[in-house]
Amino acid sequence: MSAVAAPSPPPASAIAHAPGRLVTVGDTRLWIEEEGAGEPVLLLAGGPASSHVVFHPAFDALSGSHRVIYVDYRGRGRSDPVADPSTITFAGDVADVADLIRALGLGAVNLYGFSYGGMVAQSLALDYPELVKRLVLANTLHSAEMWQRNHENINRELELQYPEVWDQILALRAQGVRSTDPRVQQLYAVHSRLCRFYDPDNAAKLPSEPGSKNAELYPVFVGEDVEFFIGGEVARLPDFRPRLCDLRMPVLILAGRFDRALCPRYQLDFKRYAPRAEFRWMERSGTFAHIEEPETVIALLQEFLGNPRSADSR
Repeated sequence: MSAVAAPSPPPASAIAHAPGRLVTVGDTRLWIEEEGAGEPVLLLAGGPASSHVVFHPAFDALSGSHRVIYVDYRGRGRSDPVADPSTITFAGDVADVADLIRALGLGAVNLYGFSYGGMVAQSLALDYPELVKRLVLANTLHSAEMWQRNHENINRELELQYPEVWDQILALRAQGVRSTDPRVQQLYAVHSRLCRFYDPDNAAKLPSEPGSKNAELYPVFVGEDVEFFIGGEVARLPDFRPRLCDLRMPVLILAGRFDRALCPRYQLDFKRYAPRAEFRWMERSGTFAHIEEPETVIALLQEFLGNPRSADSR
């Protein structure tokens, strides 16, 4: 592993974090936070350059019945930094989480995979089924093809609903500016309210804090022009659709009815290719059901996961 700077103390934050620590996994250390007791529920965040912060505070409510474990992937959030972001891969994220489960001595866990984290969760459930007791896929993707189509839909929505912003984006593109350039990203920011929320005002509830996104990693992992053409690791992601029928553990799939970024049309593929899974529409949500309908999400999870309190819970 290349030499990197020692991790700084966690930044001051208005977000209430559960107690956390660094866990050695292979050649790095991953940051985890834990609260509650009972069967473990491992939360895998999206991004793919983001931290676990997106899950606060909604999942506090699950800690009354389960051991909730928040995870930051390699080089993200409060995990150890990396010297070269190109060394971070999807396969590496999957292997890291598998090693983390083993390092914590958890046995088979309940996995909650959100967005990109849902792809990590699918790979874990298919390649390491002995580590996954139950699987929840929330507002996620099944393939690189779906990722590309989702961006095409976001662009369509922007062009039709924010034509003055879209024209500015096209003007920058005419100058050769890629979509991950800060100037373009500033313009694209309007898509969050438009495409990712049932109630646009709920966009203000999206949690964030300094260091919660690895800005250096993002264009490397997704491609410098991802809003138009996916690249990097994202372009190499596997297509899970042919294998979803092989999932043997209980599976719950949550999809936002008003998600124009992770579109309902493509979410139905999960229902088609994983016919044994329980599929639930979140009727008043976009991408972030745990922000727009937190009580409903937690109630569905309590029902799906059950409420066992292990005598030897830590």
